[in-house]
Amino acid sequence: MVKSWATLGVDLHLELTGTGVRKGLTNALREAVRSGRLAPGIRLPSSRSLAADLGIARNTVADAYADLVAEGWLTARQGSGTSVAQRPMPTRSVTSPPHRRVPSGPAYDLMPGSPDLSFFPRTAWLKASRRALATAPHDALGYGDPRGRVELRTALAGYLARARGVRANPENIVICSGFAHGLMLLGQVLRGRGLKSLAVESYGLDVHWRLAERAGLRTVPLGFDELGTRTEELAPSGGPAGVSAVLLTPAHQFPMGLPLHPDRRAAVVDWARRGDGLILEDDYDGEFRYDRKPVGALQGLDPDHVVYLGTASKSLAPGLRLGWLVLPPSIAAEVLAAKGGSDWSCGVLDQLTLAEFIASGGYDRHVRAARLHYRRRRDALVAQLAVQAPAVRATGIAAGLHVVLRLPPGTERSALRAAAWQRLAVHSLDRYRHAESTVGRTDALVVGYGTPPDHAWSGALDALCAALSLGGAGGADGAGGVEDFEEFEDLKDFMDRGVGGSFPG
Repeated sequence: MVKSWATLGVDLHLELTGTGVRKGLTNALREAVRSGRLAPGIRLPSSRSLAADLGIARNTVADAYADLVAEGWLTARQGSGTSVAQRPMPTRSVTSPPHRRVPSGPAYDLMPGSPDLSFFPRTAWLKASRRALATAPHDALGYGDPRGRVELRTALAGYLARARGVRANPENIVICSGFAHGLMLLGQVLRGRGLKSLAVESYGLDVHWRLAERAGLRTVPLGFDELGTRTEELAPSGGPAGVSAVLLTPAHQFPMGLPLHPDRRAAVVDWARRGDGLILEDDYDGEFRYDRKPVGALQGLDPDHVVYLGTASKSLAPGLRLGWLVLPPSIAAEVLAAKGGSDWSCGVLDQLTLAEFIASGGYDRHVRAARLHYRRRRDALVAQLAVQAPAVRATGIAAGLHVVLRLPPGTERSALRAAAWQRLAVHSLDRYRHAESTVGRTDALVVGYGTPPDHAWSGALDALCAALSLGGAGGADGAGGVEDFEEFEDLKDFMDRGVGGSFPG
């Protein structure tokens, strides 16, 4: 049997220049090592394989290797082949500006928006991936349906109906690459329908508002009070002119943490029905409810006027880039046209794995374990604050992966300075307030307790309590000491350095 030795080695791109094949090969290899294109420790193809690839004599390759071994560029050992030699790499000295004590980045990340990535169910996911790949039809690996794999759409339809009260048909589910991708598609469709404005909540994510504005939609903030977003402002009398679509987080308002009051849920659905409006429902952390009955999806009240947007970013990991839109039939074709003729944006293997994970019960088991995991963190946070920062009031704690810490008036800026001193990444509530909102400003911090891995959680919690105490928000004993932190004027730069900040979904 004739073997093609060229197929048994590693690929190596070389351009032979100069006179003589041996000299040209030697120069090309030397330059590849010198420039760093071939890093120390990389194993080179065998002389037989490289000779076959280049169409030259094997002895020529062996001689070139021998020359470079003698020069110290390569190493060769019997039975181990030829490799690039380990050589000292020049290092650049980095000097810090004088009299600057700002750390290189946060030691603890308490930004909202990410789960504990160390809690990702690697073993269970791997098993589901193997089962999914073993049973997948060959055509699943081709350019697929722009709606996404039917296996995942079917699994989601069943899960969402059971767990979130969503009324879904697999035909009207579209898989997308996370919430941001879904919002981009919807923004394109709404603008194509002639809409110029999108009503949004007074508090939310600026990245989502920018996505809508990039699609040509002006974002109009609605009022907010103790019952949640003031959806009655959408009524024709006195409401924002020209608004026929609204983006809401009704089950757990981000970042305030309140569920939308039942009267206002009914009001917004009635508004959509009477004026043929469209509600975009962001159910970003619908699985995590602790001290109250689960709040069902708004979509269940009127599937013809609500687009349900969900993702695996909080329940599993944002790196999966898996989200879904449950669409009213009247808008489904337009969203598919916006997405394109094939499913180019979502990996098929991850879709098949998630479908298997849901169908096998693995997703439910993981969600239940994660719910307990995050509830314990929430309880530890509330308990430690009660002891070390009794003047701070934690709100929005009944659900989700974050809390809002209400601070004594006038202490927010000093608390942020102290957080920077503790190398703690945390945001003020005002960062999530729409620029055109008329809602009054409140001294508060938004703390995501899901992000730190287990080994860093206790340290992050201690740093938070220390920051609240040093910043004067902890109580009578914690006042003062703020002026020691004058070098941390550029707090935003520090807080955002090295961490993801607000989540795009």
